[in-house]
Parts: sequence; structure tokens; C-alpha cells
Amino acid sequence: MRRPMCWAMGAGIGLSVVPASILFSNDARAAGAAYQVDVADVTAAGACKIESWLSWAKNSDFVGAFSPACGMDLGKPSELSAQFNRARFDNEWFSTLTPKIKTNLIPTAIGKWGVSISATATYDMITAENIALAATIPATLRLNENMRINVNLGWQWDRILDRHYATYGLGFDWRTSNNVWTWTAEVFGLLGKVGEEDPLGLVRPRFQTGLRWRPIDRFSIDVIYGRNLYGEESNWVTVATIIRFPAPGK
Repeated sequence: MRRPMCWAMGAGIGLSVVPASILFSNDARAAGAAYQVDVADVTAAGACKIESWLSWAKNSDFVGAFSPACGMDLGKPSELSAQFNRARFDNEWFSTLTPKIKTNLIPTAIGKWGVSISATATYDMITAENIALAATIPATLRLNENMRINVNLGWQWDRILDRHYATYGLGFDWRTSNNVWTWTAEVFGLLGKVGEEDPLGLVRPRFQTGLRWRPIDRFSIDVIYGRNLYGEESNWVTVATIIRFPAPGK
């Protein structure tokens, strides 16, 4: 059985080991769903959404995720979510739960940076053990009504190996004026100490790009191509959906 270890971001997170936070990921990401780079925006108070995705790798690895989230006012605009992951790496199955809280500190605006802070904890649902902790500062710059840049800087602690990593991410979103189509591209990863037993791709950049179709405001579907998403240096295809529930009366 693979020994757990840390992967990268939320996410964002095979070979001879599996990241402790492989299923600890990337929660309310740039364009939402399976994207790994987070935005500074949070869900409006009283509104909720359900994000889910399935990811298949060329090497037969698999990740499935389900993540409900709701916005609320905790003195500052905030969002609470929980991500449930089920994954297969080298024919072994893993299950994790990652609750998350994110608070917006500076609202986003065209031509100005918006900033938030988020924190997550990842639990192994089989052993009931807390295997990873992380904190991230997402920043978003809206270039205009249709384009934005997202930058993430953070920290992650693999509690199984007692290793600390710096995390990073850079993403770009472009959407059509009617919000029916959105194209997203992002690069992300981690920096830190690696061992001889670690995958070669552990500290190499990871990449994703995908297209979203949003036929109605409450529902969207993404098709995404990724490379080295979990440090395993494989190619990935992901299908993701988001179902949105507006605040009562909205």
C-alpha cells in the first residue's frame, strides 16, 4: 500500500506513494468545480451550490468529488464548504473529507485586486485521522467584465510525513458577454522538500485548461484537460458540473 504524502493544493492535488491531501483540493476554485486556482470572490450570503466532478487519468488513476457550499455573513462575506473525495491510485482506493472556510477581505472590482483568505483540514474517512492542513490567500484582478486573473499563495502541512509546503497558483478566465461560455487556463503546484521515494512530478508545475457551457444561470458543465494534476505526470480528462441555488427572494 502506498504511504500517504502531501500533493499540492487543493487539489489539487501516483507512483510509489499517494499524497495525504490528494483528495484535499482545490474547493471553490477559479471558475469553480474541478479547477484548482481559487478566486477572491465568495458565494453570496444565503446562496448555495453543489459542485461535482469525475477525473480520469491515462495511467488509470481516478478521482471523484462532491462539494456543497453556501455563502453567509460572518461579519465579512464568507463561504463554508465541504469536499468529499473518492479516488483510485495504483488500484488502491482512498476516501477523504475536506471542510473549508473562506472569507473575503477586499471585494473584487474592475482594475483593482480583491483578496480573501481560506483554511482547510483534510480527514481520512477510513482511519478518521486528520492528515493535512492548509491556508491560502486568493487574489483576483478583474481586467474587465469578461476577463480576470487569479493568483494564489499558501501553505500546506502534510501531517502524515510532517512536511510543510508552499503552494502557488496562477489562473486566467475569459467568458462571453452572455456568460454562456467560459475558457479557463491555470498552472499550480507546491514548493518544498521532497524525498527519494516521492514521485518525480511532486514539485513540478501542474496545468489545466477547460471550457464551460452554462446554458442556464443555475447549471453549468465543464470539460477539462489536465497534466500532472497530482504529481504523477499523467494526462487527465475531467467532466464537472455546478448546480446553483440563489438566496431566498433573489
